[in-house]
Amino acid sequence: MIVQLPSAFMEALTTPPDLSRIRAWILATRPKTLIASVAPVIAGTGLAIYHGVFAFLPALAALLGAICIQIGTNIGNDYYDFVRGGDTEDRVGPVRVTQAGILPPKIVRAGMLAALGLAIVLGVYLVWIGGWPIVWIGLASIACAVLYTGGPFPLAYHGLGDLFVFIFFGLVAVAGTYYVQGLSWSADAFLIGAGVGALNTALIVVNNLRDIETDARAGKRTLAVRIGRTLTKLEYLLMLVISLLVPLVGWMVLNWPVAVLCSLLVIPLSVSPVKKVIGHAEARDLLPALAETAQLVGVYGLALAAGFALG
Repeated sequence: MIVQLPSAFMEALTTPPDLSRIRAWILATRPKTLIASVAPVIAGTGLAIYHGVFAFLPALAALLGAICIQIGTNIGNDYYDFVRGGDTEDRVGPVRVTQAGILPPKIVRAGMLAALGLAIVLGVYLVWIGGWPIVWIGLASIACAVLYTGGPFPLAYHGLGDLFVFIFFGLVAVAGTYYVQGLSWSADAFLIGAGVGALNTALIVVNNLRDIETDARAGKRTLAVRIGRTLTKLEYLLMLVISLLVPLVGWMVLNWPVAVLCSLLVIPLSVSPVKKVIGHAEARDLLPALAETAQLVGVYGLALAAGFALG
């Protein structure tokens, strides 16, 4: 099978390389957020090790596929927010390469398609391993990656971005990772997915709280815009509580190994971002909280995986 990359993407690749273009693509992928796709795969793989069904190649393909889907989502968000007018000059946060004029919109769009195309290629292997369930998971993941900010009904613009993150960067990512290794569904995997998904949702909550004013002016009706600052802060706290309850419930009810409780190390690490989210005065104050919440996601996923692997 020959995969033909979009001409605009080929144009970007054949342009004489310079550091600014390379840095622009790195910015577009938002590398600091990629832990959101890595953590659930690591956690699901830890469970597979615990159950004795670990398979290296499917786990690796799941990891690379998840990263490609998130990169495609991030680049697509950059492109579609620019097209819809969601990114304005007064927005606080990392540079958006399309809005800033660093990369032409058609090339950014082609980059999104290329990343999702790579995810599809990896998905073909996973379908060969896991069959029809992976077909439906893959199609839904790719579709929602585009529809997050694109299409006729962009999820993020209608307050559904948080739900998308919880499902696809939590439940689906963990359970799907486990499935391609063990070829069966596991209640443990879905519970772990709820914990990782809750923390990943907390990550998007901070992002949307930071952008609440600019999103409202641009007509981007995120959940934060719809429910307001106070309830958005409560949503952040709720997501943290859910993530902490997961290892406790698993240990007490599902006989998880006691080592999974090391994931509760996120409690002291969460003090700083919680203070910033609750007490912030300006959008810029939330930038450190975003980085710290991403750190929570990474520590939590790795600690759960280690707890299962050592259990």
